[in-house]
Amino acid sequence: MQEPELWRDPARARALHQELETLRGQLDSLHQLRRGLRELAEWLQLAPADPDELQLLDQEARELHQRLDRLELQTLLGGEHDVRNALVSVHAGAGGTEAQDWAQMLLRMYLRWAEARGYTAEVLDVSPGEEAGIKSATVLVRGPYAYGYLKGENGTHRLVRISPFDAAHRRHTSFALVEVLPEVEPVAVEIRPEELKVETFRSGGAGGQNVNKVETAVRITHLPTGLVVHCQNERSQYANRENALRILAARLHELRRREQEEQLRALRGEHREAAWGNQIRSYVLQPYTLVKDHRTGRETGNAEAVLEGELDPFIYAYLRYRAQQESRAAGPRAS
Repeated sequence: MQEPELWRDPARARALHQELETLRGQLDSLHQLRRGLRELAEWLQLAPADPDELQLLDQEARELHQRLDRLELQTLLGGEHDVRNALVSVHAGAGGTEAQDWAQMLLRMYLRWAEARGYTAEVLDVSPGEEAGIKSATVLVRGPYAYGYLKGENGTHRLVRISPFDAAHRRHTSFALVEVLPEVEPVAVEIRPEELKVETFRSGGAGGQNVNKVETAVRITHLPTGLVVHCQNERSQYANRENALRILAARLHELRRREQEEQLRALRGEHREAAWGNQIRSYVLQPYTLVKDHRTGRETGNAEAVLEGELDPFIYAYLRYRAQQESRAAGPRAS
């Protein structure tokens, strides 16, 4: 970081700074845990007999155990892009207003989760629904290992509840798709200007007279792949264009990664097992309350807390499940 030439390459400087902060955070956590264990051992040697002291000792031991669990989970975040920021997109499924309201509930859930972890979340684009909710939205979550923690949210999320939009108060099932991508610098993916079709239009959302009267919104089409991204939340066309390019770079990176995986599967003769609707999690609010992850089996009856952003138990369960799956897959090859 002290090399004078580093700051001539802002993208590399930002990446190195984020890596430095992540490493510092890991070392600080490790030092704090060691210090806490040492103090706890000294406390135990005194063999306190006071019930109040014993209660404090028990509480301290539980807190240290939780910190140890968090450090253990970081060892599961060894993927190439796990340390990066995350681009989270939520898309309403079929079902009109009911599905669009569900998409907005999911968006709020991820924003609350990011806030609770001390991450920053920037809404890059929102397409409002006709009556309520949203058709789609994209959020940039900034923080160490944001992508590593959120990558397990990829997939279809199912909601069962009494619809507030149904006059007959019938139970409805709604679906929304969540897409999580690592944020990559546009320079890390080759994007040629001649391969882009850039269009501007007036924003359809809130933002004042300037946003609604001037063509600040941007739509970019990548002609070779047909990928389309758009941004309209910022007040300037330039800012929306930069955000759209960031989203496009992430989607191009993911597209090429999937193509490489398909090629490897073809060479190995592997086939992906079909899964019903790619449904990863169900949120049941009626006639009972239950949130269940269909991959890990993790569930809770406190659906309200989950929708308020308490996702960590599901995230941790998925990371352990993923590590077990990878270990089993590596076992036969290793033998």
